[in-house]
Amino acid sequence: MDAIEQANALLRERGYAERDLAVHTGPRGKALLKGNKILSPLSDEADVVLRVVRELVPTDGELGGKILRPAELRAKL
Repeated sequence: MDAIEQANALLRERGYAERDLAVHTGPRGKALLKGNKILSPLSDEADVVLRVVRELVPTDGELGGKILRPAELRAKL
């Protein structure tokens, strides 16, 4: 299982539907964390995006009606 698949499995475990938050393959080998629950896509190396999902993304219930902000996630790395 690659980093993108691992990140998506974690997001599903945390209660996110793919339309709300998922990791996709991006241009030039990057990974994109995007969906309705993030202000704008977060683009980085797949391992970095997996780390963001693993360490910084709360469960869907914990996030509630809030929206994740890529700049805040990056600041916490």
